[in-house]
Amino acid sequence: MDYKSMKLKIYNGCDRGLCIRGCGRQDRQLNTYDWLAGVPGNAESTDLVEVQFKNTRKGYYRNVNNLDLKKGDIVAVEANPGHDIGVVTLTGKLVELQVKKANLKSADDIKRIYRIAKPVDMDKYREAKSREHDTMIQSRQIAKSLDLQMKIGDVEYQGDGNKAIFYYIADERVDFRQLIKVLAETFHVRIEMKQIGARQEAGRIGGTGPCGRELCCATWMKNFVSVSTGAARYQDISLNPQKLAGMCAKLKCCLNYEVDNYIEASRRLPSKEIVLQTQDSDYYLFKSDILAGMVTYSTDKKIPSNVETITAQRAFEVIDMNKRGEKPLSLLEDGAMKRQDRPVDLLAGESITRFDKAKKKKKNKNRNAKQADRRRQERPTAQGGRPTGNKPVTKPAGNAPKQPQGGQPSGE
Repeated sequence: MDYKSMKLKIYNGCDRGLCIRGCGRQDRQLNTYDWLAGVPGNAESTDLVEVQFKNTRKGYYRNVNNLDLKKGDIVAVEANPGHDIGVVTLTGKLVELQVKKANLKSADDIKRIYRIAKPVDMDKYREAKSREHDTMIQSRQIAKSLDLQMKIGDVEYQGDGNKAIFYYIADERVDFRQLIKVLAETFHVRIEMKQIGARQEAGRIGGTGPCGRELCCATWMKNFVSVSTGAARYQDISLNPQKLAGMCAKLKCCLNYEVDNYIEASRRLPSKEIVLQTQDSDYYLFKSDILAGMVTYSTDKKIPSNVETITAQRAFEVIDMNKRGEKPLSLLEDGAMKRQDRPVDLLAGESITRFDKAKKKKKNKNRNAKQADRRRQERPTAQGGRPTGNKPVTKPAGNAPKQPQGGQPSGE
């Protein structure tokens, strides 16, 4: 078979990758949405190409040979030493923006693309990848024998098999010079140690979060922003470590997703220190519905007592009245408080077993009818050998002579 006529297929067998335009999926990490894919001349606007390797690792290279590269192509790129095998994930103008986002120190960090991967390159690539799991297990045993306080989370072999990257996690500084010597003698490859955090390890391993979806760090998140418990306080979330921690045992990254909206909405609510004074009593802020703009006040600071829920607008009106020395009759005075119409649950008073009860009633009705029929059949028969049935018994009218036994009229 001629190599030029042969088309390489990867992952799910699609020709030249998963998706040529728009957003495609490579391994675990989601690609950048290429919204310029359909613009004429976009691919020729720059020679920069984004290439993805194992899991979340990506690199940027120059297409110096002017290859016709499309999203999903398997390419051989420059490495130190040798070459590496990766998948093209982005071409065109958007790559320049991704390079700025990656904060590359100099232009020397951008290497070259050699060629589209040949069958020989793919054979070496598969052979190298097949050694990764056994290498990781064996390297963990070696690190344990050297009493190193570190955890090797993943191993990635270069496409040509001449180099291996060991990703490890450590709380403190680790002197792994002896470890590198032992690993080089054991596996006969060039060793590179790269320290990662707990969030990066979760992104490389992958998994499912408590929300039921795949981890954000394993699908689309590349830059990790520090998360503090202040984000949970702004959103009135219970400070429960078990619920706030993610699969990486750190605070969930999604706590930062909506915190800006909560901060903006909380500015439209009255302060917690302000006490609302009425002619009846003083009210203290008990809880707030930040997004709905509703505040609940109580006459006791610690427990809910005489609770009243009003809008933030009504609360500010009472505050202004208190500043003028006025006290309203109640928080709900003059109809100024208008409760927000909340959606009504039509099935709130229904039971999930209501259909079972109807079926049970129908079954009981049929059973009662059968029992009534059975009792009618078992009723004692009248004299003469015929069942009385349901025919009513009539009494003779006036002084009509009684019929003798036997059913025949009596003669005089």
